[in-house]
Amino acid sequence: MLIVLSTLSVQSGAGLAVRVIDRAGPLVTLWLRLALGAVMLAVVRPVWRSDVRAWRTAILFGFVLAGLNGTFYVAIGRIPLAAAVTFEFWGPLAVAVAGSRRRLDLVWVALAAGGIITLAGGRVGANDVLGVVFALGAGAFWALYILVGTRLTRAWPDGRGLGVAMLTGAVLTAVPAVVTGGRWLLDPWVLGAGLLVALFSSVIPYTLELAAMRRLPPGVFGVLTSLDPAWAAVIGLAFLGQGLAIPEFAAIGMVVVASAGASLGHGRLPPIPDEPLVVAD
Repeated sequence: MLIVLSTLSVQSGAGLAVRVIDRAGPLVTLWLRLALGAVMLAVVRPVWRSDVRAWRTAILFGFVLAGLNGTFYVAIGRIPLAAAVTFEFWGPLAVAVAGSRRRLDLVWVALAAGGIITLAGGRVGANDVLGVVFALGAGAFWALYILVGTRLTRAWPDGRGLGVAMLTGAVLTAVPAVVTGGRWLLDPWVLGAGLLVALFSSVIPYTLELAAMRRLPPGVFGVLTSLDPAWAAVIGLAFLGQGLAIPEFAAIGMVVVASAGASLGHGRLPPIPDEPLVVAD
């Protein structure tokens, strides 16, 4: 449930981010997402820990966030949203394959891969080489996001490390954002839209995903994120006019079934004290 809500939130934010990118560029959009997200998290959950190892993990996660979102935003600025997420999905798929200990998990991975290939082969395909390259690069950062994020949940059981990570990413991208489109940082529409992007693409989904990582092995988490291409296709159709054919809708069903199947047979981990999100039975 956490991952379903997270993927819906992040892809809704991505759909809005496309509009901001068209006006202000990917780096300005990225910086607004990270900086405003860090501010919101600092207000809700201020950081107080002084453990050096925990801080190192959070800072490393900040580098991963900057790389993941930066490459992804360049990609969706050049190719359709669903295509970018489709090419990007090789990262979590690789984590799922590497981390699987059950043969049945490989079946779900194969089913998800079939759906991804189908999506990539239709009208949501991309013909911009640079956009595809950046989307593939985002896939590598997505794999790191899963692996480093799992470490973050252990180092920061209370979830406050996410704010440190987003602040790190904001610092890393501040100068490039100002250089490439600083004037847009004073535009009311860009600021307002950037605030919504930060909320729906960072604060909400990252909080949900880190809570899910505490309950799922990295491989299972990787397969469940196959919902991302499906939501991206729906958002692209509903808000960006990026249409789908019948085979693409069939592919969406394949990745949804794979996501549901991957969750079968894995018991939920016990609740952890001080967790930022509590899910009732």
